[in-house]
Amino acid sequence: FFFDFLHFVSHLQKKVKMRLLFLLLLPLGASSFSSTSTPPLPAVPKVTLSPLPTVHVYDHCPFCVRVRLALGVKNVKHKVNFMANDDADTPTAMVGKKIAPIFGLEQDGLVMGESMDIIKLVDGDSRFGPPGQILPGTDRTDIKAWQKSVQVLLRTLQRPRYVATGLLPEFQTLDGRHAFIAGHQLPPHEKSEWKSGSISMQDKLAMYADAMAKDPSDAISLLNDKLVELDAMVHSADYCSGPAGGFSYDDVDLWSRLRSITIIKGVVWPEKLRAYMDKLSAVGDVPLYDEMAL
Repeated sequence: FFFDFLHFVSHLQKKVKMRLLFLLLLPLGASSFSSTSTPPLPAVPKVTLSPLPTVHVYDHCPFCVRVRLALGVKNVKHKVNFMANDDADTPTAMVGKKIAPIFGLEQDGLVMGESMDIIKLVDGDSRFGPPGQILPGTDRTDIKAWQKSVQVLLRTLQRPRYVATGLLPEFQTLDGRHAFIAGHQLPPHEKSEWKSGSISMQDKLAMYADAMAKDPSDAISLLNDKLVELDAMVHSADYCSGPAGGFSYDDVDLWSRLRSITIIKGVVWPEKLRAYMDKLSAVGDVPLYDEMAL
């Protein structure tokens, strides 16, 4: 099964190669990233510091996406360093442990973690544009409850696809993919059990391979229904919370989590929610996964 899984990854890489080449020739937010054509959100002046700030991330990580999205919305030019998933030395040298995202601002001698702390620092510093561009969150308990209701479903569908594409930068090596599989449980297993040593690496690999081989139709149908529920909770294609009055920390969190759903082929997005995904992808300069969806 292990070699079958590797063969499957190789086949997928070849399958999407030409589609990705076409994708890279198009501007972010173009039709290849979306099924709905929507006008961009109002642009803000480009902020270019020297040297540029650097964000050290994993592409699939929603906490990393939070920072990338916020910097994009504020139009802050920055460098993105995609760390390999098995590279513990790089983040440990910077902040003392293996975490992401990590934000570096050389001119201040600053290196820090924690996504929301990074965003609050950037949005409160006039060097990065007018402070307060990102509005306060509104404690969306309904959206939080929705996120909890799909947690197991999304782990089942998303996690195997992250590594099966063979295309995300943190998973370019076998060791990187194995590091992720070793540390990220599949339902019904809990994190403590998965990391306890009671499940062998060979069994974990088999479970990931089985999850990709299984017909996802029922799970995707359930997810489609859940997205219809969420669509009713989202205020507009521009921002999710009406009382916020614009792009807020509610969007920073929600959009960053929803992005990973675009790696699942066959998902049917309600019109408003799809427009929301496409608009913030374009203005935030963070691509979606539609072209590599499995």
